[in-house]
Amino acid sequence: MTTIIILSIVGAIIAAVIGTIWYSNATPMGKLHMRFLGFDKLSPAEQQAKMAEAKPMMPKMYAGQMLLSFLTAFATVLIITMSMQNGLSFGMALGFVVLNWFCFVVPTVGGNILWGNCDRAIAWKKFFSDILEILVTLIVIAGVASLFV
Repeated sequence: MTTIIILSIVGAIIAAVIGTIWYSNATPMGKLHMRFLGFDKLSPAEQQAKMAEAKPMMPKMYAGQMLLSFLTAFATVLIITMSMQNGLSFGMALGFVVLNWFCFVVPTVGGNILWGNCDRAIAWKKFFSDILEILVTLIVIAGVASLFV
């Protein structure tokens, strides 16, 4: 169980790194995310003011995201390690992770996009960007977890 907890902590860090890169301004997904947040309609001065306004809340927001990422990593690590310890191949165990992603993450993200305040012009792009970021994160966490079974 200690290994699962440690791997889950590592998984949360992996999720933070992937998310930071994925949604950075240097990527098309990051530019799309900024458009989703309405930053494309703000002047550079307004963007700076908005970021300065959010800055005091960043530690709490990152802590909350790390906790959520830990829970996701914990489920992924548990599925991979328990499946492989019970004789399944990594591919089969990864199939369970992907099935969970498809059955839980995809509908949840889709519902958020569908019923949220998303510009219809970018809704599909935002949907695919978000679900693919989560899928990539889950696959990387699963791959790391499989190395310790």
